[in-house]
Amino acid sequence: MTNFKNNLFNFSLLFVQPIFMTSNIAIAKGAFGNIPPVSLAFWRWFIVFLIIFPFVFKEIQKNKKYILQELPKLFFLSFTGFGICGAFPYISGLTTTVTNMGIIYALSPILIVLLSSLLFYEKLKGTQLIGILTSFFGVFFIIFKGSLSNLFNLNFTFGDLWILAAAISWAFFSIYLINWKSKFSILTRFAIMSFLGSVILFPFYMIENFYFIPTIFNNDFVFFVFLAALFPGALAFTMYTKIQQLVGASLASLTVYLMPIYGAIYGMILFSEQLKLFHFYGAVLVLAGIFFANKKNFK
Repeated sequence: MTNFKNNLFNFSLLFVQPIFMTSNIAIAKGAFGNIPPVSLAFWRWFIVFLIIFPFVFKEIQKNKKYILQELPKLFFLSFTGFGICGAFPYISGLTTTVTNMGIIYALSPILIVLLSSLLFYEKLKGTQLIGILTSFFGVFFIIFKGSLSNLFNLNFTFGDLWILAAAISWAFFSIYLINWKSKFSILTRFAIMSFLGSVILFPFYMIENFYFIPTIFNNDFVFFVFLAALFPGALAFTMYTKIQQLVGASLASLTVYLMPIYGAIYGMILFSEQLKLFHFYGAVLVLAGIFFANKKNFK
């Protein structure tokens, strides 16, 4: 009976964790008009660092000699996973829908497969190639709203391109995070990257604040920053690492496949977004492509 409860708990985490992970794109939309996007990204990662730092301070102090040794790799990971993937979804939320963001961001596993073959010479199978092409077709089907005239006239929402760029950056981050070994634990590396991510974002935050949209430190600022830092930040990451320990990295990666579903639910409940036919067809194509490209994970 105990094993059954443990297995049920482990299985339930696969469905609960994406609720918190996907909340980031809902926050991106909800923060519009309340806090500038780069400001939100900067303060989110800085607060995450402050939350986690007390728990990893001893390990950082013990292994501080390795920080300089690993700094170039940590900087790249922070730039792709915390800088670009920190700010771009929030910029995307200015002009596109939560539903679009959820479906397009779910392209990340496909990009990981594609980039792994290009960067680490992993041979692509026929089914993987079909999956990649199918998912890309699904994403562009959504970007151009299922209309050939939109494609020919290049009529699209810039927010969709920002979230697509974030998905590409997340793929680079994920690949090198796996392939670059570290002397630090996962949680400690996350704390260091949170700090470096805020350092990377700081000059852009200053430019945004002084030349575009100033940050107003009010109740809305506190609400959205701490919401972003806690739920899609510290909590989602902690749950994800727990899932990796319990069920393995392959099954843990399946959590991102639920983003289109949860994104659509957030969009409908919080922002009264309407699901249209091109969303349905696009999501089906993306998810089908993910299945074929990552078939071994579903066995």
